[in-house]
Amino acid sequence: MTQNILAIHAHPDDVEILAGGTLALLAKHGHRITIVTMTPGDCGSAELEPDEIAAIRRQEAAASARLIGAAYRCAEFRDLAIFSDDASRRRIAELLRQVRPDVILTASPIDYMHDHEATSQLVRDAAFGAPARNYRTLAAEPAPPLLKIPHLYFMDPIGGVDRDDRPIPPDFRIDVTETFATKRDMLAAHRSQREWLLKHHGMDDYLLQMEAWTRKQGEACGVAYAEGFRLYKGHPYPQTPLLQELLAGYVRPAAG
Repeated sequence: MTQNILAIHAHPDDVEILAGGTLALLAKHGHRITIVTMTPGDCGSAELEPDEIAAIRRQEAAASARLIGAAYRCAEFRDLAIFSDDASRRRIAELLRQVRPDVILTASPIDYMHDHEATSQLVRDAAFGAPARNYRTLAAEPAPPLLKIPHLYFMDPIGGVDRDDRPIPPDFRIDVTETFATKRDMLAAHRSQREWLLKHHGMDDYLLQMEAWTRKQGEACGVAYAEGFRLYKGHPYPQTPLLQELLAGYVRPAAG
C-alpha cells in the first residue's frame, strides 16, 4: 500500500544529508514523499540579503526534491529563530494536517544546534495534537484533523553524536548503497550552501563529509552506505515498525 512520507528538518540540505538515500528508496517503491524545511536558509550567505538567499535556497531545495519526484514545502520560520511555542506548534500541526503523513522522519531531539532540537520537539508535539479535533490551528481555511498520530522517527544527529561528542546510536539502519548516488545528487543541488560553509565554517568538503558519515553508518552494519533512524517510543505514538516494513529488504540491525 502506498504511504505518505513526510521528511521535515530545520534547514535546506539537512534532510538530504541524513535521510536522502532512504527517501530515494521509498520513492522507488512508489511511496509519496514530501520534504519540508522549517526555514529557507535565510542566514546562509556572506554576501546576499536574507530574502535573496532564501529565494535561491528554496529553489535549490525544490530541485533536490524533484530528483526523487518529491514535493517540497517551506514552513517559513527563519534561521536561528525556531522555537517550541504555542503559535509555532499550531503552525506545524496545520502543516501535518495538510500533508497527512503516515510516517514522519524528523530531526534528532539532541543535536549540535538549537534549530534542529526545536524542530524535533515541535514536530513531535504537533503530531500529537494534529488528530485532536478541538486543537485549532487558527489557519484561515484549516485542514481537517488527522485520523491518528503518524509513525514518528528521528534521523541521526549530525555526525551521530550529541553536543559532548557522545554517540547517539540508531535503533536500526537502512542500507542506502543502491540510492547513494541519488542522495549525493540531491545534496549537490544545494550549491549555495557549499559556498556558505566554505566562508563561514572554513569547510570545502560538504559532499565529502556527507559521504563519510553515510559510509560510517554503512560500515557499522556491513554495507557500503547506510542511514540511521530511531522510532519515537513515547505514549501514545504508534510502535509498529512501519518504516522498517516498507523497506524490509534494506533494514540492518542496530548493533555497531
